[in-house]
Amino acid sequence: MSEAASAPVSATGLGSEIRRRRTFAIISHPDAGKTTLTERILRAGGAIQLAGNVRAKGERRRTKSDWMGIERDRGISVVTSVMTFEYGGCVFNLLDTPGHEDFSEDTYRTLTAVDCAVMVIDAAKGIEDRTRKLFEICRLRDIPIVTFINKMDREAQDCFGLLDEIASTLALDTSPATWPIGRAGHFAGTYDMRTREIRGEAATLAQSDARMIALSEELELAEAALPLFDRESFDAGHLTPVFFGSAMKEIGVTDLLDALVAYGPEPRAQPSETREVKADEEQVTALIFKIQANMDPNHRDRMAFARICSGRLTRGMRLKHVRTGKQFALHTPQFFFARDRQLAEEAFAGDVVGLPNHGTLRIGDTLSETEELRFTGVPHFAPEILRRVRLDDAMKAKKLRQALVELAEEGVVQLFRPQDGLPPIVGVVGTLQLDVLQSRLQGEYGVAIGFESTPYTIARWVTGERTKIEAFSMANRPAMADDLDSDPVFLASSNFMMRRTVEMNPDLAFHDIKQIGLSS
Repeated sequence: MSEAASAPVSATGLGSEIRRRRTFAIISHPDAGKTTLTERILRAGGAIQLAGNVRAKGERRRTKSDWMGIERDRGISVVTSVMTFEYGGCVFNLLDTPGHEDFSEDTYRTLTAVDCAVMVIDAAKGIEDRTRKLFEICRLRDIPIVTFINKMDREAQDCFGLLDEIASTLALDTSPATWPIGRAGHFAGTYDMRTREIRGEAATLAQSDARMIALSEELELAEAALPLFDRESFDAGHLTPVFFGSAMKEIGVTDLLDALVAYGPEPRAQPSETREVKADEEQVTALIFKIQANMDPNHRDRMAFARICSGRLTRGMRLKHVRTGKQFALHTPQFFFARDRQLAEEAFAGDVVGLPNHGTLRIGDTLSETEELRFTGVPHFAPEILRRVRLDDAMKAKKLRQALVELAEEGVVQLFRPQDGLPPIVGVVGTLQLDVLQSRLQGEYGVAIGFESTPYTIARWVTGERTKIEAFSMANRPAMADDLDSDPVFLASSNFMMRRTVEMNPDLAFHDIKQIGLSS
């Protein structure tokens, strides 16, 4: 990355730097090959010399994007990894998201910080439940999607059937950019439908080869039946270019990267409470979309990941922390390559930088050079599982309180403190989050915990007039808790009790989604 001094940048120079940015997330159902594709993209971009894959052994198992112990042990992505690198004259900010549904909230927050998504689909399984849910999130934000149909070197569905499934299931027009030559063990490469070039081993095949004959027939049908790529439709999120390939064999990966260079979206305008913030505005604004603690366990660091929404950020500048009204100095902003980092002397709209802090910054916070604005679209969802935390060593109660607050600020779990003084309750989307919490408390804080069931199955944030909330809390004290921001939360034992509570308290509102980042 650039290490230039903080020299003034003209409006023209600012615009050209911003136009070079490509910030995208890779999303998929678990086991579709997302992390393997991420590793191959980094290698194709010259960012790493040896690409790992999550099911390999030995040295090849050591993926760059999956760096936490539990990720390596289980072969899954647990946290969003951020990787910045240059390729084809563009600066890429690649965010590798968790595929497992138990970490859907982390993925949702990540999608607030990107301009484009690469959707990875298993050629044998097609559209799966998790793929559909992630696509719905992209649709809510009109995020353009590039599709990579992976594992063409294995048994796969018919290509036309896969494209039809994408179109019918996701209501998304498909425009194939490449076409596979051969299938499974006979997969030999791809045909670029834009340049008419053949990639891979297929370039040496004779025209009489059965795979080339099949290619000719399929291309004729594809060109007649499927729409051409339309940039406007792609930018609006209505059409997806489709690439076929094999991440494991590194076929189709460069085609995907080249496409992101050619027509990947430039940094988009970001919505705030008062107006839309355009990327090429000179004033610096940034959104905190992720917190990660203990990336370096030796230093107990705490990193806030910020998407720069407008302007040019320079090391040493001071920005207003809108939630608190205080100034925040950018002494050591950093670019990331998974766990590795590099000092960022400057960064532009579209870039993702890490900001070291000691709990000052939270997910959803806005940083602004002068303007009092708050970016929107970063929510907390009501958890689906509630468990009380059991501490095995009472001498570590203070350490546990601190650790739970830090991990809740990070978004690992949601933390609820019962108003009647009983031990804290954690809320999660899936049970795997509980395993991660237990593992990280033990490994990073030296605190062993267990979990106990609670009589509650539903959590809802309560809003309304202050006096009425206080009266409701007094009347329902055993079922009331405060969240991390000290906002009141009602805990219900069943859907029936929740409905009855709502009916009996018409002056209060009960929410299953909370907009975070705003003042309480």
